[in-house]
Amino acid sequence: MADILEKILNNLLEPDTALIQQATAQLKEAFKDPSVVPALCTILASAPNPQIRQFAAVLVRRRVAKHWKKLSVDLKENLKPVVLQSLQQEHEHKVRHSVAQLAAIIVKHETPEKWPQLLQFITQWTKSSVPGERQVGMLLLSTVVDISTESFKRHFRELMRLFHQTLEDHDNPLVVFYTIQTLTAVVSYMGTDEMNMMRPMIPKLLIAIQALIQHNQDQASEAMEVFDELMESEVSIIVPYLSQIVHFCLEIAANPVLGDNLRVKALSCVSFLIKLKGKAVMKQKLLPSILNVLYPIMCAPPPEGEMDPEDLDLDDDIEDEVEAQTPKHFSAQVIDMLALHLPPEKLFSQLTPLMEPALRSENPYERKAGLMSMAVLAEGCADHIRQKHLHPMLQCMCQALADQSQVVRNAALFALGQFSEFLQPDISKYSDEIMPLLLNYLGTIDNSKGGHLTKAYYALENFVENLGKKIEPYLPTLMDRMLTALCSTSSSRVKELAVSAIGAIASAAKEALLPYFQAVIVQLKGYLVNTSEELRQVQIQSLETLGVLARTIGKDVFLPLSEECCQLGLNLIDQVDDPDLRRCTYSLFAALSVVMGPGMAPHLEKMTTVMLLSIKSTEGVTVRVNVARRIGLLPATWTWAHYDNDSKTFLLLDDDLDEDEPITEEEEEEDDADITGFSVENAYLDEKEDACDALGEISINSGAAFMPYMESCFEEIFRITDYPHVNVRKSAYEAVGQLCCALYKVAQENPTDQNLEGFQKLLAMVFPNYLKTIHEEKDRLVVMTILESMNNVLKNCKGDALKEPGRLDEICKAIRNVLQKKTTCQDPENDETESDEEQEAEYDSMLLEYAGEGIPLLAAAVGGQIFAPYFAGFLPLLLSKTKPSCTVAEKSFAIGSIAETVQAIGPATVQFVPRLLPMLQAGARDTDDEVRSNSVFGIGVLAEQGKEAIFEHYPSLLSILSSIIAREQNRRVVDNVCGAVSRMMMTNLAGVPVEQVFPVLVRSLPLKEDLEENVTVFNCITFMYKNNSNQVIRHLQQLLVVFGEVIGTEQLKEESQNSVLLLLKDISQRFPQEFHNALISISQDTAKKLSTLVSS
Repeated sequence: MADILEKILNNLLEPDTALIQQATAQLKEAFKDPSVVPALCTILASAPNPQIRQFAAVLVRRRVAKHWKKLSVDLKENLKPVVLQSLQQEHEHKVRHSVAQLAAIIVKHETPEKWPQLLQFITQWTKSSVPGERQVGMLLLSTVVDISTESFKRHFRELMRLFHQTLEDHDNPLVVFYTIQTLTAVVSYMGTDEMNMMRPMIPKLLIAIQALIQHNQDQASEAMEVFDELMESEVSIIVPYLSQIVHFCLEIAANPVLGDNLRVKALSCVSFLIKLKGKAVMKQKLLPSILNVLYPIMCAPPPEGEMDPEDLDLDDDIEDEVEAQTPKHFSAQVIDMLALHLPPEKLFSQLTPLMEPALRSENPYERKAGLMSMAVLAEGCADHIRQKHLHPMLQCMCQALADQSQVVRNAALFALGQFSEFLQPDISKYSDEIMPLLLNYLGTIDNSKGGHLTKAYYALENFVENLGKKIEPYLPTLMDRMLTALCSTSSSRVKELAVSAIGAIASAAKEALLPYFQAVIVQLKGYLVNTSEELRQVQIQSLETLGVLARTIGKDVFLPLSEECCQLGLNLIDQVDDPDLRRCTYSLFAALSVVMGPGMAPHLEKMTTVMLLSIKSTEGVTVRVNVARRIGLLPATWTWAHYDNDSKTFLLLDDDLDEDEPITEEEEEEDDADITGFSVENAYLDEKEDACDALGEISINSGAAFMPYMESCFEEIFRITDYPHVNVRKSAYEAVGQLCCALYKVAQENPTDQNLEGFQKLLAMVFPNYLKTIHEEKDRLVVMTILESMNNVLKNCKGDALKEPGRLDEICKAIRNVLQKKTTCQDPENDETESDEEQEAEYDSMLLEYAGEGIPLLAAAVGGQIFAPYFAGFLPLLLSKTKPSCTVAEKSFAIGSIAETVQAIGPATVQFVPRLLPMLQAGARDTDDEVRSNSVFGIGVLAEQGKEAIFEHYPSLLSILSSIIAREQNRRVVDNVCGAVSRMMMTNLAGVPVEQVFPVLVRSLPLKEDLEENVTVFNCITFMYKNNSNQVIRHLQQLLVVFGEVIGTEQLKEESQNSVLLLLKDISQRFPQEFHNALISISQDTAKKLSTLVSS
């Protein structure tokens, strides 16, 4: 049979489709014969053609992998010596590699102990004096360990001793490479003893990889993945060698002779180390070395006659340009990582001396590097830039928009877009300078220059999106330009950009966009019903913009279109198979739920079905094959599929051979030896993410109509809370919290046992998952999302979320762990050497803020008497963040959390007055506006809740508040002074010199920024009217002006509106003359408005 099989395999390699089809049919028939495996083994041992020998090895391996349990004991045992004999006599590397994979599959089923000859072979050949035999020994070891790592655990110590030797075999690069591959495979399985043995191996690894670079850069790049694995599994091993590893990687990155892939891999290692060990990077003073390598790379011009990819006039999305494909790209990403994980003050002190000369340089690529540096600092150092650098940096960008070099102008647009995205609302204050510049710039661009146009629109969109009412003066110009672009251009890219920009404009303009609404809808409908491929991106963007309009234009305006939009979205999903289109359709459905609410009921079954399919889908998953093929040990032509030119399909040989045989579930789960992992295309990840987001929002907005789908949606979303990709995990965690809130809302409206029990059942799954992940998750952003979602559940469900015994304790413990920096994502190993005075990255501080926001929510949920002991435990942690040496963000967060908790605790606050009052008095004198504002708010609520315990301090507190309001320029602080004084007056009127204080309060109205305090202020005015009406009548003219300005606006909640109207009516009846005199002394419009309200 072997001769016949060999001939069939030869025919399969011929470039003749008919012959291949014939041979395939013959091979299928041959595989029905039980003797096919022995025959293939004979071919493996004796065929003269190495391709045929390899073909035989692969077919045997795949047969063994799928049908091991069906093979006879004799055949299994006979296979083993054949494999070892083949490895000994085979001279072709590619065949050896396939045979090693066959050996690995056998080991996977048998374990090493059941094949002692294999262990003897590995021991003998890895220690052989013959270089070629050492290669074969290490190839076999790396392959079998990679496939069956767990089964080799008992041999790890012996392997460690072997690796110490083989890593020094620098004259035999493949031995070194296979050694590092094996190490990479075992790292995540190592125990403490093996880790201790590996620790001194790190310097040897660096030397070994350096030697590999001289031999094969692709292998060296692959070998550097051992550091990724160490950082993921046991980063503490690396810390003692952190400086050596960073300098090693920087040396590679700085060498322009080396290939881009290797240099990017080195920069990737540095970036990962910064993410995991940013504090250690600072402590070991590695920042200057890192920046001194990064900056020259960023400043380097491209090869003569070429341009950097992001400066080419291609129709690429702006996101594409931040993908790190080259050392220059990745260098900017490393600075981004530094900004996210290092204290801004420390980073700026080192970066500014490099950035400023670059911005002034005559070399355009150096000016570009300076602008790109500013761009990537925006996210991680947002607060620092807002407080100290925003105006000069914006001036620099605005000047660069007029630079003679297109390269520099592109970078300026990107930087302005990044600042607009991350520095809101502060950047909007500069709209009068920036908007004319952007509009003028857009007017000078050639619409055929796709890439450059994209950058201009990117900057414009991000800037206008959050302008609010400040967009109104520019609205006619903007909309004229966008609608003209839609009507007059044939470029689908320009149309896409214009449609996207309209969405950003709508986000800011809201109802002010109404005059343009019909014209926009006409355009969007045209794109949405056109399913031509060339307009696909315009269609996708139209869906997104339609969703923005549904949220912003006003419910009454959009509701008549909502049914049509639902049907349109569902039809598009049926007609077009595109993950981006589905993603944007899901976002549209979520927006429509805001407008339609329970009216979505007829469509929910189909909507939830398609979204759950997206969540469960494995579309876009790419199988990663064994690294040997990728790095060139096996040529690309050696593939186990043949392309059929007639049917345009690939024929996977062994899969087709077994099509008639039933496969057991266990056999289906067997891993192919080639498969080392999976990757997923971004579009399919985004689809899952948006499906989760949409289902969460729809569940809240559609209420009881969503209940038939609650269980299936919860199960599927909860299942992916451990998904490998961060953004999908974040959306899943947020969505399960929303589903809890949605069910709670329904249970409140319809409190059946089923609804109430269902709510508690969801919480019993969600809260333990949240709390476990807060402690164990490595990514800060995921932990922030969980904390935010948990806070949202507490805010909406209050005490009902804490009925489970012990849950309050567990949540408080989790918050305390975050505040004490004991969670995995906070690198708790640094605690011993870290002082409270040490500066932090802004995102580290943000994580504490998310945790701190839960404290007042817990207090409000369980009440002051129950929560007071917990607050006593939190207080030292919060007070430690109010020291003068702390950052503005830390002080603001801590004081704000304390003040809100005091308000929630109520009378139980009394015991904390001695500890809180001095801190709040000091905070009220702080130089930062936000710290002052929060402190003043805290003084007010402490006076309100502390009552008699505060009375003796009234003179000193009023003195502080008086001195603030006399000189204060910040309106939010002024508003909070008004709130604090109002609380003090309502709590202890006798302790306030009303004749002096009330006139100052009235003169400071209406509130301008902190409109939440309007409730307190107007309650105080009503209180004063009841207790000292003379004061109110004396200042009636001023008060009527204030009332006229706020009544009927969003500044005043409905309850306060009603309270003010009752007050006005009572005044007009009890003091008609004074009311009349006050009315005639104010503007006619205001007087008429108030008269109408009083007489209604």
